[in-house]
Amino acid sequence: MSKYIFVTGGVVSGLGKGITAASMAMLLKARGYTVDMIKFDPYFNVDSLYLSPYQHGEVFVTDDGGEGDLVLGHYERFLDQDLTENSNITSGKIYSAVIQREREGAYDGESVQVVPHITDEIKNTLKRLNRPETDVVVCEIGGVVGDIENHPYLEAIRQCRVELGKGNAVYIHVTYVPIIEMSGEHKTKPTQNSVKELQNIGIQPDIVVCRSDCPLDDSSKKKLSLFCNVSRDCIIESITTENLYQVPLRLHDQNFSGVALRKLKLEEREPDLAAWTDMCERAVAAEHAKKKLRVAIVGKYVEKVTAYQSITDAIKTAGLLKNKAVAITLVSSDDVLNTPEILDKYNGIVIAPGFGVRGFEGKLAAAKYARENDVPCLMIGLGAQAGLIEFARNVCTMTGASSQEFEPDSVYPVVCNTEPKMLKKGAFPTLITAGTALSRIYGEASVRERHRHRFEFNGKYEQIFLKNGLVFSAHSPTGVPEAFEIPTKKFFIGTIYNPEYRSRLLSTHPLFAEFIKTIGK
Repeated sequence: MSKYIFVTGGVVSGLGKGITAASMAMLLKARGYTVDMIKFDPYFNVDSLYLSPYQHGEVFVTDDGGEGDLVLGHYERFLDQDLTENSNITSGKIYSAVIQREREGAYDGESVQVVPHITDEIKNTLKRLNRPETDVVVCEIGGVVGDIENHPYLEAIRQCRVELGKGNAVYIHVTYVPIIEMSGEHKTKPTQNSVKELQNIGIQPDIVVCRSDCPLDDSSKKKLSLFCNVSRDCIIESITTENLYQVPLRLHDQNFSGVALRKLKLEEREPDLAAWTDMCERAVAAEHAKKKLRVAIVGKYVEKVTAYQSITDAIKTAGLLKNKAVAITLVSSDDVLNTPEILDKYNGIVIAPGFGVRGFEGKLAAAKYARENDVPCLMIGLGAQAGLIEFARNVCTMTGASSQEFEPDSVYPVVCNTEPKMLKKGAFPTLITAGTALSRIYGEASVRERHRHRFEFNGKYEQIFLKNGLVFSAHSPTGVPEAFEIPTKKFFIGTIYNPEYRSRLLSTHPLFAEFIKTIGK
């Protein structure tokens, strides 16, 4: 039977519950345990399909087509394993499932209520991850204790302790310990009140993780231990850092996972953190490097840093693996449209994915700049569509070339609707054309890549592009083009799929590795 670790948050949101949960999962896996992860989000969207990146950052896609917010990406990268759509469950999914069963008459005429029907559905969702091969399931509860929306989840995990037994479930509460600037004194009262609110629900946290900008003094830790009813070694501090990679190691120094294993009555094995430590050392060296490769990510959600989280992580990891320090700047595609020369100072350009016409002309301008100036350029999703349309208009003289997303009756629909006309999402096989740069980069004839798009490259114009110097270097098994390149350029590659979803912190995607290698020459 799987054991469970439940991670809740208190005082304020945005404390890093997801990173804390992912760190715990990574540390447990480093000790030789098999781990799975799940997050419960209290919002009523069924998934992240229609969520704006301004809300929760990027939308992350799993192999089976599950869509969640950016925390899923953190989970996969920290844990270094593929997750599924069952790893991100929203209130929309929970309530929809209950209502559907009620409509089918599954409740024998009962009045359907939050308790027990909603809470039972939450627990049933958790049970799906209870597999013989899984030692521990780490479960994050979205929101903050005291929110109306997440109360059913807290009630459900309270019941789990009763049903599973004390040695099979551990509660971790991530909370904020502010510091008064004038006196330099930490204030523990917000954490005490948050823990009391949990206790009023019936949950006594086993471990309290204290987020703060400065290290906690011993008297603050003693006070938290006394008033939160938690033993001293279960008060763990998590100090603000710009380098998220360091968080697991800092928590490990305080025996974070060891305490959890003790409470779960599991053996405290010696962890293997050599690769992670090496990666962190490279990251520290990169931070202090005098010379850095400058990379521009051109997109329209540049006000939200996390809108392109997987891309930025993939670029940074590629730099670390190649011993190259990389400075990333998010550049508004509208700014590129008005002033293309703002890209002059960058060694490489990534044109980001997205949906909608806003900012698209700026992506066209970025693709044109990269092509004409032979600046290494990786184009993804809508960014790749922009690259293809720009080439069609300005090289193939296909005046009016466009996407059917923006011009359904375009005379040259070089980007067309998928067949059938629906969002293509999840992992699908991709066949790589022999002799191409993409073939050399992958070193394989067939790969699986994750997709999230409604429109695709139009194979009808393949010969025209080939005649003018652009090669479709990957196709779906049915022959639909999925990637292109210009062989005469240093690096000019566009993919309809999203390679960033495949990148990990210890092994980036080969496309990003080659991109960094090229601009670092």
